[in-house]
Amino acid sequence: MESLKAILYFSIFRYPLKLEEIHNYTNYEKQLETEKELAYLISEKIVTKIDNFYVYNNDLESVPKRLKGNLQSKQALEKAKERAKFIAKFPFVKAVGVSGSLSKGYFDNESDIDFFVITKPEKLWICRTLLMLYKKTFLLNSRKYFCINYFISTSKLEIEEQNRFTATELKTLIPLQGKEIFEEFYSKNKWIYTYFSKFNPDISKIENTKKPFFSKTLEFIFNNQLGNSIDLFFKSITIKKWNSKFKYLKKEDFKVAMKSTNEISKHHPLNFQKKVILALNEKLEEVQKKFNIEIVKEYV
Repeated sequence: MESLKAILYFSIFRYPLKLEEIHNYTNYEKQLETEKELAYLISEKIVTKIDNFYVYNNDLESVPKRLKGNLQSKQALEKAKERAKFIAKFPFVKAVGVSGSLSKGYFDNESDIDFFVITKPEKLWICRTLLMLYKKTFLLNSRKYFCINYFISTSKLEIEEQNRFTATELKTLIPLQGKEIFEEFYSKNKWIYTYFSKFNPDISKIENTKKPFFSKTLEFIFNNQLGNSIDLFFKSITIKKWNSKFKYLKKEDFKVAMKSTNEISKHHPLNFQKKVILALNEKLEEVQKKFNIEIVKEYV
C-alpha cells in the first residue's frame, strides 16, 4: 500500500496528490500498479478522488487550499532564486537550495522560504553567523523570505537521519546554487532510492554565482587555523545560547532538532521531523483500525 502511505503522508499537510505524484512517491515500476491500488482505495472508500486529486478522510477543502498555494508558490520561488543567489555570495557558501513547503510547490501567508546551505569545511559557523547577522540587522530578524535553519559542510554531505521525512525533503529539495556540490551531494545520499526508486534530481538549471571581492577577501583572511578557531568559537557561543533558550527540549530531541557539530547546524526547535513521523504513524494506526489495512510504520 505504498500509494496510501504517500497520500497519508501529505494529508498531514492537507496537500492532496495527483496520480503522477503518488506514483513517484512509490517504488512501483509501472504506473498501472499505482492506478490499480488507487482504484481499490476508492472502491473501499478509503480515498476520494476530486478532479485529479486523491483525498484522504474526505478533506474536500484541501483541494482549493492546494491550488491557491500552488499559485502563490510561483512568485515566492522567484524571490527564493534571488535570495539564493545573494546567499551564495557570502563567504564560505558552496551551495544553496530551497526546502520546506515551497520546494513542494506550496506557499501561503503562514509559509517561510527555507534555505538549505552547504558550506566550506571548518567554516560552517562563521558562514552561519554572518548570514544571521545580516538577517538580524537588515531584515529585522524576519524569516519570511530568509529562513536559514539547516547548514552542512562539504565534508558531511550524507544526511545522517535517513527516514521518510528526510527522504521526502531530499526528493523535493530545489537546488539553486552550486552545481558541482549538488552533484556530489546527491551521489552521497543514494539511500533515498530505498524510499523513492524513481528519484531523478534535476541539476541542469543550477547556477554558480561568483563571489564578490569582499567575500573573497574574507575567505582569504580566515582560510587558516585562526579561521578554524573563530569557527569553533562561534559554534560554542551559539550552542550555549540554544541550550539556555530551548531548555524544554528533551536531550534526545535536542540532539536531532538542534544538531550542532563542526560540520552540521540545524535549528528546528519545533522538532518538525519527529512531529511529522508521529503524525504519519497515527494515521497508519487509524487506517488499520478503520479498514483493517496494516502498513509498516516509520521511524524518526
